[in-house]
Amino acid sequence: MLTVDKLNVEIEGTRVLRDLSLSLRSGVCTVLIGRNGAGKTTTLRSIMGLIPRISGTVVLEGREIQDLPANRRAGMGIGYAPEDRRLIPDFSIEENILLPTLALKLPAEERRERLNQVFDFLPQLKDLRARPGGGVSGGQGKMVALGRALTVADKVLFLDEPFQGLAPALALEYARTLSRLRKYRPDLALLITESTPALLREVADEELQIERGEILQTATA
Repeated sequence: MLTVDKLNVEIEGTRVLRDLSLSLRSGVCTVLIGRNGAGKTTTLRSIMGLIPRISGTVVLEGREIQDLPANRRAGMGIGYAPEDRRLIPDFSIEENILLPTLALKLPAEERRERLNQVFDFLPQLKDLRARPGGGVSGGQGKMVALGRALTVADKVLFLDEPFQGLAPALALEYARTLSRLRKYRPDLALLITESTPALLREVADEELQIERGEILQTATA
């Protein structure tokens, strides 16, 4: 499905990723585990094309995409929910969810269909659809970011630190949502980063350990 081979990335002259390689498969949930600063977020952002690489390849279904801009990668079926949610405060929840489909200039009918699919899976967002993005709680914002990513995640979904900043009860609710997602979208390849992955044990198929920008080990969850 998606393969990363010997990815090297520098930020402000400091090497952050070192020959990082991983492979994602359809229907498999992979958890990337590492402490803060290990390179988890950089891995996702570089695969998405949001950070330039020094070298390495990113291949999606046999096609090299490492030189494509981020919006082209999203258009190929890769969804990304960043750790900090990145909602536009003055846009409604519905508008925030639809942003990727607008950026890709999808037809109005297709945008509406994808929005309805998100509301079917995350019905709590339908009740919040008119609320401004700046008027939701941290937990609600995480769900909006997930819904936004799902509008384009036809093949691959990246979730960066989904439990970061959430109270235990909200983190548990999010974990249950991910369990439902595995059943709702069984074909989706998932890559989830986490510092403390205990809540992901029920959804993870395999775990990767990252340290100083390198994958140290692979283990079946």
